[in-house]
Amino acid sequence: MIHAAPDPQDAAALEDLATTLEATGAYRVLRKLAPRLAVKPPPGVKTRQGLFVDAETTGLNPARDEIIELAMVPFTYGLDGEIYSLGEPFQRLRQPSKPIPPEVTAITGIDDAMVAGQMIDPEEVRHFAAPASLVVAHNAAFDRKFLERFCETFNTMPWACSMSEIDWAGEGYEGTKLAYLAGGAGFFYDRHRAIHDCLAALELLARVHPRSGRTGLAQLLERARTPTYRIWAENSPFDLKDILKARGYRWNGEGTGMPRAWFTDVSAATRENERCCLRCDIYRGEIELMVRRVDAYDRFSDRV
Repeated sequence: MIHAAPDPQDAAALEDLATTLEATGAYRVLRKLAPRLAVKPPPGVKTRQGLFVDAETTGLNPARDEIIELAMVPFTYGLDGEIYSLGEPFQRLRQPSKPIPPEVTAITGIDDAMVAGQMIDPEEVRHFAAPASLVVAHNAAFDRKFLERFCETFNTMPWACSMSEIDWAGEGYEGTKLAYLAGGAGFFYDRHRAIHDCLAALELLARVHPRSGRTGLAQLLERARTPTYRIWAENSPFDLKDILKARGYRWNGEGTGMPRAWFTDVSAATRENERCCLRCDIYRGEIELMVRRVDAYDRFSDRV
């Protein structure tokens, strides 16, 4: 029997059709991301304002490359990780000092004609960001370095990362890129523009994920509030670098004022064990190691 297609304007009929398809087990339907409706916080619940940010740039080096688009979306959240509402977004384009590389245009869709004569006022950015208690980005290690150079207010604010500070694998997702996460959560969105990335990430933060039974933001806040310790393995023997890499150490070769050395970030509970392992397996004797406490005010910044 052939059924007539539902009217594209009949949302209920379309949802019924999607549900029917999914119920067969042979189909999986992705819904387009819809605007999130505001919810009034329960009486007595303390709320804070967060700020989700996303910057598109001419390259990956914050010392050399420039911001060409900036989006910021304020949101109201509870200390338990519930998101109650999203505010009016900020979105601006900016003309860089040099032409936008073709490979950047291919990724972002932003070309020289779009940004011609456009600018972003750092003072406007500062004023917009000022009410926030927390700044969040999907890959904060990238966005924070660019934004700290562009507007000094981001130097003094705590940051969190929706990509690295949520156990997405533990929640059953196959990657940490926004498109992978959105698809895994059952929705799609208009990609490659900063404002759309912000809204998609906020949707993921607002949702309760099935394995943990917690919102993404609840997990994010827990990790962001927990200090870590960065241990530097300075002057470690070159021929033992593979041992360090196997233990999760990364090499710092940038001119950031920090040692050109292998380093790792550990919790307070594992800090002493890691120092003992370095003394036994790497230095094979007593040595004073450089250890720095890192919290949300410094995390993802060049300062560490």
